[in-house]
Amino acid sequence: MATPYVRLDRNNAAVLLVDHQTGLLSLVRDIDPDRFKNNVLALADMAKYFNLPTILTTSFEEGPNGPLVPELIELFPDAPYIARPGQINAWDNEDFVNAVKATGKKQLIIAGVVTEVCVAFPALSALEEGFEVFVITDASGTFNELTRDSAWDRMSKAGAQLMTWFGAACELHRDWRNDIEGLGQLFSNHIPDYRNLINSYVKLTENK
Repeated sequence: MATPYVRLDRNNAAVLLVDHQTGLLSLVRDIDPDRFKNNVLALADMAKYFNLPTILTTSFEEGPNGPLVPELIELFPDAPYIARPGQINAWDNEDFVNAVKATGKKQLIIAGVVTEVCVAFPALSALEEGFEVFVITDASGTFNELTRDSAWDRMSKAGAQLMTWFGAACELHRDWRNDIEGLGQLFSNHIPDYRNLINSYVKLTENK
């Protein structure tokens, strides 16, 4: 039986950035490192653009996992930042769960490192508690394609929707007439080919 189409709603969504830490990023091998970093920052910029509540969390950052990447701290200086002392599943940390529930949102957009643990565990836990979960696949990374695909399969079978940051942004925006320049700038900042498209559009509109 097909799963009904559930759209992302900018008024009912929050973003969870889980364990994008300097040490853990070195483990990501299923996507090019530069592209992966760009996708993570694109997702973060998307959260800022749509004014979505955003929660940052790290796991055992005093150990080998390392600190959160500094760009995320700079983008979200006032966001809840839960440095988990040891819990592998972020959902096992009471402060994290309380921060999620305090947003009042039922749709959770999740990305993190590594996919089969730091993303899958809280995603599955949130699904169990009745949240709608959207996993941003290209802003989540892991050791290799085998572990990635196993995690995607597990989450999707449990009810999570797998998306890219670009697809999520388009679904949140709904209609280009809401804001052409703003969304176009977001895409241009992270997709070189889209920058060419927007530059062409700007030139055409300047001549009208």
